This record gives sequence, C-alpha cells and structure tokens, in this order.
Amino acid sequence: MLRTVRATRYVTPLREGGSLPAILEADDSGLYVAKFRGAGQGPLALLAELVAGEIGRALGLRVPELVFIEIDAALGRNEPDAEIRDLLKRSVGLNLALDYLPGSTMFDPAAGDAAEASLASQAVWFDAFATNVDRTPRNPNLLKWHKQIYFIDHGAALYFHHNWQNVEEMASSSFAAIRSHVLLPWATELEAVDSEARKLLSEAVFAQILETVPDAWLLPEPGSSTPAAKRAAYIDYFTRRILILFRFFPPTGTWTRETAGLQ
Repeated sequence: MLRTVRATRYVTPLREGGSLPAILEADDSGLYVAKFRGAGQGPLALLAELVAGEIGRALGLRVPELVFIEIDAALGRNEPDAEIRDLLKRSVGLNLALDYLPGSTMFDPAAGDAAEASLASQAVWFDAFATNVDRTPRNPNLLKWHKQIYFIDHGAALYFHHNWQNVEEMASSSFAAIRSHVLLPWATELEAVDSEARKLLSEAVFAQILETVPDAWLLPEPGSSTPAAKRAAYIDYFTRRILILFRFFPPTGTWTRETAGLQ
C-alpha cells in the first residue's frame, strides 16, 4: 500500500523532463520528485510510473519509494512561472511522487559506469516485460546512490495502454526497442533471470499492484468501462506477456540473444 503525503512547498522544477516534474516538500518533511496528473499524458503516465515501478520492486530492483502526493489549490498561487502555475492548477488532487535521492548521479557508461551481469539482466528482462522505451544510453533513467543503482522514471512504460485496440498484439510483441537498452552489454544472465522472474510475478502480484491504482486514473475504454474491468484488462495483459517472455527466454538451455530478439 502506498503512503499518501501532502505537498507543502514547491522547491524547484526539473527541466530535463518534458512533463515538468519537480521537487516538492511534503508534510512529513521529506523531499519528493513529483509527477503531475496535469502534465503530458496525464493519468496514464502516473499509472505507468506506479505499476511498472512496483513490478520492478517485486522483481527485487531498487526503485525509490513511490507515494501519492496531494496537491492543494493554494500550492501554486504565488508561483511566478505561468507554466508551472497552470500545471499545478491542473494537478490539484492526487498525484504521484518518488523519494528524492540527494546527491545521486545519473548512470553514465561514457564516464566508466558499469553494471553487474545479474542486475543488468534483471533490468533488460524487466524493461522488455514493461515495454519501457526509456532506458537508453541517451536517457538511462538510472541513478547511482550510495554505490547502488536505482531505477526511476517509468512513465513511458506500458505503452500498450495508449492503444487498447491492439492490446493482444502488443502483449505478444518481442519489443525490438530493447536492443537500445543501456545495460544490454552486461546482460549475460538472462536465462537465469527469466526463470527467477517468472517465480516472482503472478496474477496475484499484478492484482495487488493494480489495486493501488486510484479509480480516477483507470480511464474507461470500450469493453472496460469501469475501474474493476480496467484493472482486469491490465492483469490479463501482464499474464499474457509472461507467457510470451517464456518463449523469448526459454528455461531449457536454448536461450540465445537471437531467440530473445536482441540481434
């Protein structure tokens, strides 16, 4: 279950993100990187951030704590930047944030950063499963903090949910974009990681994660007009995708980079 905090101070925008995330202080005196419902893809990006992040956590990856953050209408009243003021106004209510990691640095292979084979393989499997297009050398979305690697910014994952008409086809996709994954050069243990990942993820795990998603973020679609039906549709997609990844990462010793769609 995610905690809920209330934003008390807008600290600074993070201009590198197209959706204008920002560092906010909350009523628990903590600092958080907030993702706003009124930005970009709206609640779909927040849903992807929450669901993909919690799937990553279920796989044992380090993901900063995710919290719901309440934005009050008064928060941006005196903000001098009109764009930020409008964004906060559109985002009044429940938003999503992740724990701010002070002093962290972005993972950068060009600067000599590297990853252990097991972690790199977990990351490649996870991002192939979550169809995350945003873990490239140009934009790794990996933070180094206290000598550990943390996984952030999953708002671009689960891109199937922007086009539910093709959901069955997308569930069976081998996800060619994984070829650009920043950690792919170190991902030499995918067969072992695949076997372990399928033990950690299940329909029950997906259901538990989807239960944390607010009803208002589960936008109706033809055939899934209620939040309950939409949750069921996500769970069905994930359980289908587990079977597809079984094909790409077979547990029989026949795994190759070609069968995984990486060459």
